[in-house]
Amino acid sequence: MYIFNRLTVVPKLPEKIKGIQEIADNLWWCWNTESLKLFKKIDKELWERVEKNPIKFLKQISQTKLEEVSKDEDFLKEYNKVYSDFKGYMENNNTYYMNNYEKYKNKCIAYFSAEYGLDETMPLYSGGLGILSGDHLKSASDLGIPLVGIGLMYKEGYFNQKIDGRGNQLTLFAKSDLDNMPIKKVKDEKGRDLALYIDIENTKVMLKVWEINVGRVKLYLLDSDTEENSSKYRELSYRLYGGGREMRLMQEMILGIGGVKLLKALNIVPNLYHMNEGHSAFLIIELIEQIMREKQVSFEVAKELVKTMTAVTVHTPVPAGNEIFDIDLIERMFDGKWDALGISKDTFLSLGMTPNDNYKKAFNMGVFALKIAGKKNGVSKLHRRCF
Repeated sequence: MYIFNRLTVVPKLPEKIKGIQEIADNLWWCWNTESLKLFKKIDKELWERVEKNPIKFLKQISQTKLEEVSKDEDFLKEYNKVYSDFKGYMENNNTYYMNNYEKYKNKCIAYFSAEYGLDETMPLYSGGLGILSGDHLKSASDLGIPLVGIGLMYKEGYFNQKIDGRGNQLTLFAKSDLDNMPIKKVKDEKGRDLALYIDIENTKVMLKVWEINVGRVKLYLLDSDTEENSSKYRELSYRLYGGGREMRLMQEMILGIGGVKLLKALNIVPNLYHMNEGHSAFLIIELIEQIMREKQVSFEVAKELVKTMTAVTVHTPVPAGNEIFDIDLIERMFDGKWDALGISKDTFLSLGMTPNDNYKKAFNMGVFALKIAGKKNGVSKLHRRCF
């Protein structure tokens, strides 16, 4: 048997500019134009070739180039300015939030979204929902709002479109280059990869977790693509909005249920759980179950408590933004959950139904989120008439 190991040789950053790695490891650079100019100035041709990816750039830049710029007084002046701005940004407590809401400095918001549009080098989004989510994290960082993001790690992201010679659209998926993304695995107290487990179809599915620094804000991404899982569950972390209804439902179970379990494992106690669209609404189930267990209260009492700590933002009334699942599928995935909650199956299923849902045939994630969340808003006034 032959055993192969991969060895990556990277250039060593000169002492005078070693802080540039810190900048590359934090997505702050993607909305700070001066930092982008800094990378470009080192090697314009390489910068364009790596598609403006700082991590990849620093791995491929020649040692000679690094030595040259570390002795260039004009470059050092620019570097020192950018690095000073970055350190000042990260360490500054003189933020809008602290200046106006200091009494809430120990509060925390958990922000859940199925996609995040942060930068082209991070293919974790498909459109407007993701761009809004990404901007929320960046704005929270700039304002100093104590927020943590929860999402899913997609190894292939969303598809790229290509038109062939006959005018047909081709759907292309490219595997994400994790080694060249500003991410790292979350570890437990013993230095091992943090492992979470959620029940799907009465099967224990293991989740690993990735961490991304978005300025001052942490974004955690759940990942089921681990050797401990069967291929069926590993594939849940492959594509954004990929697969059939079963895959979409399981992805949303990971996002909502797994996200709440993750916060518990990290000892993060949010005062508000914000659902960006209904994809993450299963977080409600996990919160209710945790409260019932810890406070020894009934389902109804726990549900009312969850109302006080949840909010949902509605983006669109069309089906793509309001997942609807067949009741048979919900029953199979959550088999026995109603017993654990001390309620009937019909009561459980009714959480995602309206009188117009053809009676026990459809479970609407948007309806579920809107029924339970204590705070509700939309991205336009039009949504007020739609729901």
